This record gives sequence, structure tokens and C-alpha cells, in this order.
Amino acid sequence: MGRCCAIIDPICAEHDNPGHPECNARLVNACLGIPRDVTRLASEPALPRDVERVHDPRYLSWLEQQCSATATLGWLDTDTYITRRSFDAALHAAGAAIAAVERSLEGEHCFALVRPPGHHAEFNRALGFCLINNVAVAAKKALEHVDTIAIVDWDVHHGNGTQNSFYGTDRVLYCSIHQEHFFPYSGAVDEVGTGDGKGYTINAPLHAGSTIADYNHVFSEIFVPAVERFSPDVMIISAGQDILFDDPLGMMSIHPQDFELLTRMLARAAGVPLALVLEGGYSPSHGLAVHHIFTALTSGGRVDEQGIPSERTQTVVSRLKSEHRLP
Repeated sequence: MGRCCAIIDPICAEHDNPGHPECNARLVNACLGIPRDVTRLASEPALPRDVERVHDPRYLSWLEQQCSATATLGWLDTDTYITRRSFDAALHAAGAAIAAVERSLEGEHCFALVRPPGHHAEFNRALGFCLINNVAVAAKKALEHVDTIAIVDWDVHHGNGTQNSFYGTDRVLYCSIHQEHFFPYSGAVDEVGTGDGKGYTINAPLHAGSTIADYNHVFSEIFVPAVERFSPDVMIISAGQDILFDDPLGMMSIHPQDFELLTRMLARAAGVPLALVLEGGYSPSHGLAVHHIFTALTSGGRVDEQGIPSERTQTVVSRLKSEHRLP
């Protein structure tokens, strides 16, 4: 399907707590899935003005101070830790997301495999392992040069921070498929945007144990036609592979090869190279899932039916079709 590269950065290892699910070992595992012939690039840190388009400068100053004052390990909440270098790592992760979008605009698929993740980070708050909202930072910077951006978030958790960053604009289509009644307990079907952004947020909460048949049904009936109708200049994937069957934090039943289907569907719908940014993913099979994503990016393939979705998923899709006026 086209040229492809990966962005990795050694500074990610400086944000690490080996006893935590979101540790550097999980990134090492994910990077094992990068094919040998894929070009690997380093990232530059995001500039203050880039990050301040998304986050309160007072929060960023506070976060930097908290990290600088941390000797070994500190905690911002019960889930989210910091080290002395965490702020630097977060800036590099955001910079990698920016670079991934820039590479996609130059005609190349790009996967930023960096951490800490970002889609839970809010305007003035770290949350859910996330310090800076990498995808939102990259999208807001890109909006200075393009008209429209589509973001699809397939992480098992709803991307509350990303949704809230664009809830009132019609220039960003945000689509999230996630486990229902699960952290951060947002992302209901009736969360559709406000003001100019009404209708440009699409949430598909699915029941625990959902399979590729359920995901395929949402993608083919909702996300693909919505993206095609929107016709974005840029397509960003919040790529959280914690929907895998063996992930310790999620309860979905997606298998590594299923990511080929999801990736191909979105690439064809958007008609532009994809920029992918790592979110969650903590399982033993994470590296294999990443490999299948790259397979989809670098080669053609069929998009086949994947079985019958559950009645609960069919009900969600029916509601979304009505809410968003999709055929």
C-alpha cells in the first residue's frame, strides 16, 4: 500500500517503572514487530508552542517541576507515575506524533512507537498513564496547514482527552471504539460533539469479549462511511493494541492478525497515508500485532467479512447510524 517508516526514541526508556504495566519493556516488545526493512527514525521534542495548543501552560510548568523534583519515582495519581526524565520523554513522544503526521503528508505511512501514551491527558491534567496528549498535539499543529483531520482510536479505553480537545470543531472527526463501562467511563453513543463540532465525534462502546466480527461491523458500517464522507486531509490512528485477547488490562478478543484488516479498512477509507501513534498495549502478543499493522501498511490485501457480530454490537451500530445519519 506504500512506503512506510517507524519513529522510535531511546529517551522513552527514561520514563520507566518496571513494576508497572506501562513500562519500557512493553515498548521493547512492541518494537520487535517492526520489519527489518522499515526505516527507523528518531524524534525531536515538541516545542512549547506546539504543546500549549492543547495543554494549559500552567499545567505543563507544574508537570516539568514535578518531574525535575523526582529523585527516582513519583506518582501524579494512583495510575500515573513519573521519573526525573518523564517530562522530556513526553515531549519527545509528542514530537514523534508531529513527525508521523508530517511524514504522512509527504506520502509515507508512519508509526510513532513511543511512550508515554497520550489519549487520556486533558487540558490541565495527567490521567491514565498519560502526561501529554500526543495525538492532539500533532493534530492541532497540522491544522495550521490542512483543513480537516480524522482520528480513529481503537484503544480498549476511550480517549477522553483527545475527544475533549476537538469536541467543538467540525475540522476534526474523532471516532473511538472502546470497551463499554470501562476506564475512563466516558465515550457514550450520545457524546457527539457540541456547537460546530456536533456530529463530528463518534463513539462506539462495545461489550467485553468483542471479536473481530464486532469491530469489522463498526468499521464497515460506521467508521469507514463516516471517514469517506469527511474526506480528511490527514488520518491519525490512536493505536492502542490493548484490545488483544491476551492483554492484562483489557477484556476484548482481538487477535494479532486482525489488525491487518482494521488498518487496511482505514487506509482505504481515508485515501491518504496513515499516521499511527502508540497508545496502550501490554500483552505478550503486542509485537506480533504491530508486525501485522506494518504488513497492512506495506502490502495490499483483501478486506473480507469476519463473521456475525453480536446483537449488542448490532444495536450500537443501529443507534450510531441514526445519530450520525449514515446509510
